[in-house]
Amino acid sequence: MASPAPGSTFRRTVAAMLAPPRRCWLVAALIAALLYYGSGEVTRTRGAQRVSFRPAHQQCGVSGALRFCIYRDRRGTNGDILYHLHGRNLDERIWNDDTYLTALIQAEWQRGRALPPTVVTLSYGGTWLLTPKGQKADSGLLDDLMTRLPAIEEKVGRPRRRLLMGESMGGLNVLIAGLTYPAQFAKVAALCPGVYTISPFDSLSKIRAAMTRTGANPKVIFGVWMMARTYAANDAEWQRVSPLRLIERADSTYPALYLSNGLYDAYGNFEGTERLADVARAHGVATQWHPLYGGHCAIDARSLAAFLSS
Repeated sequence: MASPAPGSTFRRTVAAMLAPPRRCWLVAALIAALLYYGSGEVTRTRGAQRVSFRPAHQQCGVSGALRFCIYRDRRGTNGDILYHLHGRNLDERIWNDDTYLTALIQAEWQRGRALPPTVVTLSYGGTWLLTPKGQKADSGLLDDLMTRLPAIEEKVGRPRRRLLMGESMGGLNVLIAGLTYPAQFAKVAALCPGVYTISPFDSLSKIRAAMTRTGANPKVIFGVWMMARTYAANDAEWQRVSPLRLIERADSTYPALYLSNGLYDAYGNFEGTERLADVARAHGVATQWHPLYGGHCAIDARSLAAFLSS
């Protein structure tokens, strides 16, 4: 049997002393993994703040591509119809959700003595934009909606007044409907509406400057850009539904406006909504502007509920 080379035993001994034991590394890795996943489980959100209120009676139906639900407060209603146009990825059944802003509105109504309006929530799906018929295949929902309202009102009863309320995508939609057909509606409440001082057909540099100025999230703006171009073929078609263009023809006979927006809105809507409020007032439109310290669709439930029920 050959003898080991001089010094080889010494080198192997030193290497063994310096190399960390594999078992220790495996134990350390296992502990680290347990701590990582364990802390995630401990800090995982397990619930949601819920609103205490009595849900309205709900009756749903379909008219062509339009889905709707009729909601009546169990105490009774005041003869008005409030058409609610929901935000993106929601649907016509959102009104009674006890974790959503609509529950806060109902809770405020139920704290007072005045009866609220009958609420009709409308939906063409998760994502949609009210535009007149144009070159795009998906355009024309504004025309379709206005032709279907009389049939819905046959189920509800002739309204004393028609009101509009919407948030985010729905906030833009109620402005389009209310400012295009001002004689049909008495009030419009647009919460965090998709109002921009620029056009989705502007240059990339102009859009980038607006994102910098408003703090909008680029990913969100890209989604808005894609959605707008699904329903409008060019800038001329977009201007037909731009609230800042529509408000230029307004006067004191237009529906009263309730506008609100969070200062730190990731959609970048604060700037456009504030300008809309300024222009509306300059044209004699009765306007409430509620700038809020918060993010997208932060609302002041008390003032909003009062606006919709008075």
